[in-house]
Amino acid sequence: MSLSSLNEKIIRCQLCPRLVEWRKQIAGEKVARFSEWDYWGKPVPSFGDCRAQLLIVGLAPAAHGANRTGRMFTGDRSGEWLYRTLYTFGFASKPDSIAREDGLMLKNCYITAAVHCAPPGNKPLPAEFRNCRAYLLEELRLLNNVRVIIGLGKLAFESVFDAAREMDLTALVKRPAFFHGAEYSLSDDCMLIASFHPSQQNTFTGKLTQPMFDAVFRRAKKILELQKARTNGK
Repeated sequence: MSLSSLNEKIIRCQLCPRLVEWRKQIAGEKVARFSEWDYWGKPVPSFGDCRAQLLIVGLAPAAHGANRTGRMFTGDRSGEWLYRTLYTFGFASKPDSIAREDGLMLKNCYITAAVHCAPPGNKPLPAEFRNCRAYLLEELRLLNNVRVIIGLGKLAFESVFDAAREMDLTALVKRPAFFHGAEYSLSDDCMLIASFHPSQQNTFTGKLTQPMFDAVFRRAKKILELQKARTNGK
């Protein structure tokens, strides 16, 4: 299976009745400021460079963000933070992501989520995480150049670790502690970094600042540069 065929499978997914009903309801009701939009209203596929060394894992699409636009982290404040930072460190072709057809391209970076449908209250149920786990597992198999994974938020971070453990990609037995900037070696050639999610709740309250967020991506880029230098030095 290729990443493109996997994304097609994700888009057709109907495994979680609660999420199917919710995303369709939101797409039908809309909100006033987006009343002219034709909402995506389906599971949101992953997005990016299939040869990526950097993998970013979020929690789930926002109801009026990715559930509206059909692209991960596109159309909401979290996405504004993420793509601005990706552009700053050379992982995106431009600093904003508005719509699927806006020409934005990711460079050496791939974005996915622990759950691909917008959940009520932004809180997926345990069974919904489990249903989506197969997609993350397959992405980890297909993205065989990945050297750094950033988990945005505790639940996404834990989903990555659980998937890595299920695939025997890590010798770590217990889930590592989540705190902003934490780094763990999943294997000899793959690092997992924790970051607070760039949600409005975190950014408006100052729990996550731009320098804090930048530091995570600066570190990810540095790790990739060091690995490239070691490879070239052999």
